[in-house]
Amino acid sequence: SVRFKAREVEKAFTGLENKLKRPPTDPELAAEMGVSIDELNHTYTQLSSVSLIALDELMTVEGDRGDKLSLVETLEDTKTVGPVEAFESEEMKGILAAAVNRLPKREKWVITLYYYEGLTLAEIGKILGVTESRICQMHTKAVLGIRGVISEATRPSSN
Repeated sequence: SVRFKAREVEKAFTGLENKLKRPPTDPELAAEMGVSIDELNHTYTQLSSVSLIALDELMTVEGDRGDKLSLVETLEDTKTVGPVEAFESEEMKGILAAAVNRLPKREKWVITLYYYEGLTLAEIGKILGVTESRICQMHTKAVLGIRGVISEATRPSSN
């Protein structure tokens, strides 16, 4: 299933990133997963067509009343918050910023132009001189990388 593929890519990406101390390249990721580069790119294309990897749905946290909040809601709180909530929000902003900063330059551009500047994938493709399909693959790879970093950073320690 697509969700299974997403978990497999995320697991391989995070494992390699921890081992290499940097984001893995596509050839490294493909080798780790035992697939060709074309198969990996096909997987990115499949994953990009589902809402599974929308950046604002990557992580949910439990709110004060036991309700689920999306990542966006934790980052942009318009009401007055207590010190614990303020700390958690700042910590999450730091984790997200660190995750984006760890991305390769072109993937960082895609994330910035898409989420911050609000450009379409086609517009980003024109700016970077590649097809919309390639931008879609780069976006998917970047979001999976961000998701892995957030997952790792927010996982309860086993101590």
